[in-house]
Amino acid sequence: MPNSSISAKAAAPLDLAVARDRRRTGVRRFIMALLALGLGLLVSVVLATGIGRMEVSWPTVFSVIFGKLGFTVAPVDRTTEVVVWGIRLSRVVLSGLVGAALATAGVVFQGLLLNPLADPFTLGVSTGAALGVALLVMLGVGGSFLGLSPLPLGALLGALGAMVVVLVLSRESGGRIRKESLILAGIVVSTFLSALISLIKSLDEESLSAIVFWIMGSFSGRGWIHVGFLLPYMVLGLVLSFWYHRELDIMALGEEQSHHLGVAVSKVRLNLLLGASLLTAGAVSVSGVIGFVGLVVPHLVRVLAGPSHGRLLVLSALTGALILIWADVAARVLLASGQELPVGVVTALLGGPFFFYLLKSRRTRGMW
Repeated sequence: MPNSSISAKAAAPLDLAVARDRRRTGVRRFIMALLALGLGLLVSVVLATGIGRMEVSWPTVFSVIFGKLGFTVAPVDRTTEVVVWGIRLSRVVLSGLVGAALATAGVVFQGLLLNPLADPFTLGVSTGAALGVALLVMLGVGGSFLGLSPLPLGALLGALGAMVVVLVLSRESGGRIRKESLILAGIVVSTFLSALISLIKSLDEESLSAIVFWIMGSFSGRGWIHVGFLLPYMVLGLVLSFWYHRELDIMALGEEQSHHLGVAVSKVRLNLLLGASLLTAGAVSVSGVIGFVGLVVPHLVRVLAGPSHGRLLVLSALTGALILIWADVAARVLLASGQELPVGVVTALLGGPFFFYLLKSRRTRGMW
């Protein structure tokens, strides 16, 4: 017995030292990943702005950007300035913001619902937001009032409605949410809402092209005004998501354990669902339905960030922005004819195989 006590006492400082080393390693990896992604995002914005059908030299791109930021630069002709600043850069910024919003929403949904396949697309939240936009388009409600568009509000109501229905369908008799039923419920809700969108298209042919835009997902014709429409919803959604990142870590232990540790589970869950729905609604209202970003990015980032949601949210937002910027570039330039692919098609081509891989790997491990 004395020997075992001495061994236990000797092992305790060793365990603490190992834990400290792991913490330092995690912090170093996070800082390195943060710097690499931040630099990559900055470079990507510039590179993506210079890519397009119209030939624009890199010095001209820098002249336009720095000139708009207030620096003294060589004059640039008006057409080139409009193309670089008004069309390309605004689109790149918007695609980055939408990617960050969808990736952050995916982290929140997966962490909150404890389901690795949860994201705005697979849960039907994106389709609900698209239905809200489609209804407003059919009713002729558009434009802006005092610089704000009603479309994000319609998208928010649709997203929240879809999320509520999914949670109700996946709830057991005791009130607990079945993780295994979430994706099935999301598919059911998404299919039904897609049918309603198709009904709206058939009833109102004048709005057909606008509604198809929301379903396919695209940044064609988007500009700085749409960045302005997205920002209020995105900022509020990000604040709610990051504010409760510690609670997300605790809630991974389960609802009962979270209660014992002092987490107001119902309040936290409501605020996080609202935050994720705000992010999804804002993104869908300006770009349409873009799938799989919220599914793929959190899984990729967990390799670097680990399970801590504070780090995971930051790195996922940066990674989502990077991925969607280059997905949009691919959508712009892949077709030699000059036509654009919907960016939702590009992300589906990339994310679909990953979804199948994730589903297959979890079944192989016997987790479902």
